[in-house]
Amino acid sequence: MLRKGVTESFGAAISSLNAAHLTETVVRRSKRMILDTLGVGLLGTTSGVFGKVLQYSKMYNASNTSTVWGKPDISLPPQYAAFVNGVAVHSMDFDDTWHPATHPSGAVLPALLALAESMHTRPSGLELLLAFNVGIEVQGRLMRFSKEAHNIPKRFHPPAVVGVMGSAAATAKLLGLERTQCREALAIAASYAGAPLANAATQTKPLHIGNATRRGLEASYLALLGLEGNKQVLDIESGFGAFYTDYSPDPLPPTSSYRWVLEDQDVAFKRFPAHLGMHWMADAAAAVRGRLLTRNVDFQQIEKIVLRVPNSRYINCPFPASEHEARHSFQFNACSALLDGRVSVESFSRCERDRAELKDLLAKVQVESPADNQPNFDTMYCDISVELQNGQSFTERCNRFYGHWKKPLSQEDLLKKFKANATTVLPLESVEGIIEAVDNLENIRDCSVLSTFLQVNEKTLFLNTTSC
Repeated sequence: MLRKGVTESFGAAISSLNAAHLTETVVRRSKRMILDTLGVGLLGTTSGVFGKVLQYSKMYNASNTSTVWGKPDISLPPQYAAFVNGVAVHSMDFDDTWHPATHPSGAVLPALLALAESMHTRPSGLELLLAFNVGIEVQGRLMRFSKEAHNIPKRFHPPAVVGVMGSAAATAKLLGLERTQCREALAIAASYAGAPLANAATQTKPLHIGNATRRGLEASYLALLGLEGNKQVLDIESGFGAFYTDYSPDPLPPTSSYRWVLEDQDVAFKRFPAHLGMHWMADAAAAVRGRLLTRNVDFQQIEKIVLRVPNSRYINCPFPASEHEARHSFQFNACSALLDGRVSVESFSRCERDRAELKDLLAKVQVESPADNQPNFDTMYCDISVELQNGQSFTERCNRFYGHWKKPLSQEDLLKKFKANATTVLPLESVEGIIEAVDNLENIRDCSVLSTFLQVNEKTLFLNTTSC
């Protein structure tokens, strides 16, 4: 039967894609995404915003509960476990990033793990992998229906729009919903979508991921119960087209000749917890620092610092007043990398942000936006020039940082990042267990083994980001 529209084709693809469609590249890349997401999520459970949403979510009780990562004494209804774990993933802006711009994994994985724990028949690791990739795929396809989506966002935070659709698709797949129910899940999820960019650089931004993963799960539950929505929600301007002024959707190809977006487009893994644009700047600034040190330059001799970056207001923050603003500040990340040679988790602590020498450098920064430097994560660059009092000038430019989807982290460095993040919460035995489970995921009979490893036992470590 010929498919009648875009929404119908998405419902059919979600329902009919199976494990045989997964390729070696897709499995390898998605395992890296899963491992990285678990690591940044565990680290995120030490953040202040996680504590607040956990306190809120504990108000809700149910006989059917799921794991809160790193909290063995707390379980929540599946949708709230998905919510708080999703918030944890994005609490430090440390999660993976795709192009067109979104954070794909955090909107999907927490919902899938919470759902898997609550199901009478536990899904296998291969079923989890398939559902995860369906959720990633839906996000990738939707973003490619708009040229506007390829640029650094201006109006809304993309995970709050495409992320909830990915969560709905993934959980619908894991629940085994049939084609029309998958279509309804997408329609329901579309009415949960959206979050203004004004809340970027605040504690509320991580809620965008938490809400996306939770609401997508709720949409699938409601579709399972028979709730209906617009059957052309992905086809029409007043449907998903409401989010993009240039929305131009196409039906998905038949699954008999299906090729995953992840097959052709890898994801970016961040080396430090900040907005993706900061990684270009940090690499450029660290390179300038290296040149200054080889010439024994005293940093007090710096007269002016010029940053040449894409024009994007919400990541242009001259004097950040909080860790969240600092994560969205070209100026802060440039000066931190100049002083320290790198940017790290600790760079955003209060004592690091309050350093007198850092504030002195921030006061010397000027920002320019050259016409050739467009706000696009695939083509942008960051350029830094440091001018000394004696007239000397040192300039470095980063066209593509290490960790970008076109310059991916090695498996060794990805594992180092995961271990550094996960061991802030879990004992080493649990961390090694997660690595082994993810590496062997397609052969595991019960994917909820991951949730077992995500619980603290024997010890709890604390990451203090508020004191020196």
